[in-house]
Amino acid sequence: MSDVLRQPAEVIYQAELDALKAEDQGQKPENWQMTPKSVVKYLLGGTTASGVEISPKYIGSRRLIETAVATLATDRALLLLGVPGTAKSWVSEHLAAAICGNSSRVIQCTSGTDENQIRYGWNYAQLLAKGPSKEALVPTPLFRAMESGSLCRLEELTRMGSDVQDTLITVLSEKMLPVPELNEVVFAKRGFNIIATANNRDKGVNELSSALKRRFNVVVLPLPDDMEQEIEIIRRRVAEMGQSLSLPVPESAGKEIEKVVTIFRELRSGTTLDGKMALKVPSGTLSTAEAIAVMVGGLSQAAWFGDASFGAADIGANLLGAIVKDPVQDKLVLEEYLETVLKKRKDYSDYYHSINELL
Repeated sequence: MSDVLRQPAEVIYQAELDALKAEDQGQKPENWQMTPKSVVKYLLGGTTASGVEISPKYIGSRRLIETAVATLATDRALLLLGVPGTAKSWVSEHLAAAICGNSSRVIQCTSGTDENQIRYGWNYAQLLAKGPSKEALVPTPLFRAMESGSLCRLEELTRMGSDVQDTLITVLSEKMLPVPELNEVVFAKRGFNIIATANNRDKGVNELSSALKRRFNVVVLPLPDDMEQEIEIIRRRVAEMGQSLSLPVPESAGKEIEKVVTIFRELRSGTTLDGKMALKVPSGTLSTAEAIAVMVGGLSQAAWFGDASFGAADIGANLLGAIVKDPVQDKLVLEEYLETVLKKRKDYSDYYHSINELL
């Protein structure tokens, strides 16, 4: 086992990528390591001609993934949009891993991100000693992606200020990055493109300018519509993370996942699954990603502090933390849900008592 806490996707799934590349005979876009069809198979799963099983990285609409891949094969940038926890960063990483074999050219956008972190910076010791020069210039992931003809990922694009966002306009429209201090221009090589992610909930933080919006093709990643699909996503990710963190995943985990997903979906939608009772909705998103975190947290609790069993006693505290983001409003929502819904379900009595003890 590697001593690295989390390897990039191109390392974790290297065997699958190698198997796809070995049998990939079609025409590839410039500087892509496999064809668009193979990229889609890598993300959605399947079997190669030689029988190598490709695990699904994204469970959802094939058309959305095909649109995302087709966009990156053009000169138009891709914006993955959705509520928190819809696998935007996960899809972004795997697209970069499959297309160019390097998912680590990432810029994490925040309110403190400035132009130097997007375009390029300077080694100030070299700058003072020699003045503006190539040796003093510090390239960003975007700069390196343009030079190498590969992908650059921008996470949470709307988190950074609108004036900084607009520094991307020249790069996206002209495919070049001026370096006025050196009287030079970096021209993007074929294969260069940008994958950006943004949350629907962050829409009012820093709205994208109309000029910047026009330069992105937007693909909206939804929450899973189907309950069985959501359970399968969580089951797979919990199994993977359990193996990575050396946490045993008992057979009973499947039943607990189903219960957690039921609670999440009912509170998220504001109605019970049978549609007979309206519910108040908490302030959080209660996304699939949060359900995965709840389950992994429960596995850790059970492994280090529990007995041989795994259930509501291990999951309860993590479930409470996921639901109650606002200590006043969300607590009232949860208390009402416990009394009007879970208390009446015999197979959820352990969750009712476990959560009530913590409230």
